[in-house]
Amino acid sequence: MNHLLKLADLSSEEIVEILNLADQLKYEQKNGIEHPLLKGKTLGMIFQKSSTRTRVSFETGMYQLGGAALFLSPRDLQIGRGEPVQDTARVLSRYLDGIMIRTFAQSEVEALAEYGSIPVINGLTDYCHPCQVLADLMTIREYKHSFKGLKLCFIGDGNNVANSLIVGCIKMGMEVAIGCPESYKPDADIMKWASENGKFTCTPDIFAAAKDADVLYTDVWASMGQEEEFKERCKIFSAYQINDEVMAAAKPDAIVQHCLPAHREEEVTEKVFEAHADEIFDEAENRLHVQKAVMVRLMGKKQHE
Repeated sequence: MNHLLKLADLSSEEIVEILNLADQLKYEQKNGIEHPLLKGKTLGMIFQKSSTRTRVSFETGMYQLGGAALFLSPRDLQIGRGEPVQDTARVLSRYLDGIMIRTFAQSEVEALAEYGSIPVINGLTDYCHPCQVLADLMTIREYKHSFKGLKLCFIGDGNNVANSLIVGCIKMGMEVAIGCPESYKPDADIMKWASENGKFTCTPDIFAAAKDADVLYTDVWASMGQEEEFKERCKIFSAYQINDEVMAAAKPDAIVQHCLPAHREEEVTEKVFEAHADEIFDEAENRLHVQKAVMVRLMGKKQHE
């Protein structure tokens, strides 16, 4: 594991190693045990999309690991004025120990990794969101204690989160069902891979998708960069909501997840959201712990001793 560009690049064993280390780091933090495993190391954080959880969790995580994080917006970098990404990668590699980037094109993340000589972490692209789904998997295991025999149902836009959920959950041996409109399916290659490597379905029928699910997951109807489509998307996705009826189709002890921010009464009702708020905000907190584990694996010791 040299980078975290997408979950498809990781083996099932590597994902489990990250989750185990995240569990240990979370335990230590909760019990006041310091772990300065990245003392003296610096992470550059390139943000071409706005962020709450990604920025705060990475910056806090580096501080707790004994290192430092630099917030770099396009306004602060020559990349925002046309410097090729390959040149930016080679320059930053001379100064930093790692790069986290939150941007639009997956190709930009891949180019940073190709031309740089330090680890690159994908903080989000339009294609995938690996850090989010590692936190989701960590949370599922906390609540369900195992991945064996579990079914996850994602309802909504087959977006970057859906793409990474499919890969991460299939690699952990879970069943995945996507409930989405026909024109908003996840990436075709990812769905083909999932069908060949696990139990996977994609259907416009949200009740069929949610049937006997252990985990129900949703995301906003319009992601960043899609604001102009919001009114049209509201019409298309109005029936794609986690509500009492959908909850009734899932298992009685099903948990609910949301990558946040949430738009209550759109993709999820206020009632369902608040009933499952503990699960949703544990999931948000786990972004911190799992990203610390990723940074330690990439920028520090291979094993946390």
